[in-house]
Amino acid sequence: MLFKKIHLIGIKSGEVTLAFRKWQKVSVKSGSLLHTSIGLVEIRDIQVVDEDDISEQDALHAGFSDKKQLLKSFFHSSNGTIFKISVCYHSEDPRIELREQTGLTVQQFAVLQRKLERLDHHSSKGPWTNNVLSTIRDNPSLHAAGIAKLTGFEKDWLKINIRKLKNLGLTISHNVGYEVSPLGRAYFAHL
Repeated sequence: MLFKKIHLIGIKSGEVTLAFRKWQKVSVKSGSLLHTSIGLVEIRDIQVVDEDDISEQDALHAGFSDKKQLLKSFFHSSNGTIFKISVCYHSEDPRIELREQTGLTVQQFAVLQRKLERLDHHSSKGPWTNNVLSTIRDNPSLHAAGIAKLTGFEKDWLKINIRKLKNLGLTISHNVGYEVSPLGRAYFAHL
């Protein structure tokens, strides 16, 4: 579930407490936490609603100026069910603290290495983690298309899998490109 930056700012401040989506089927669960640019956003409650049930107040709580503007946001989703989703800011992104670690114990390194080996083992592309990490390390701020060209992996596949490295705290995503995190540099120091 994606949010526009303006809505994320509203969620963090507490001004935005609702989101509306028009989907074929619900794509989030109550109680789940979403990683966003502002940190973790909690999905509290999900209800199916009709367009007529959406109030002007609901639109304001969703970060829109009025109901008409909210309904325009469904422009690309003409078919589907409207879901009213209660959201709130939960906490800072725990990956930030993880990625800022500058040292690894032998045990932490072994755990991280096993996780990377598992990613390699379960990939249809074969071993990829060290190749991609090394490419990011050697080419900071290079975009996914450039990394794809250097590694031979398809760009969309790479973006999904670089996110897995980010979840382990090894990379940092920028508006354009990636870099190896302090934890990633500590990992390379152990190799």
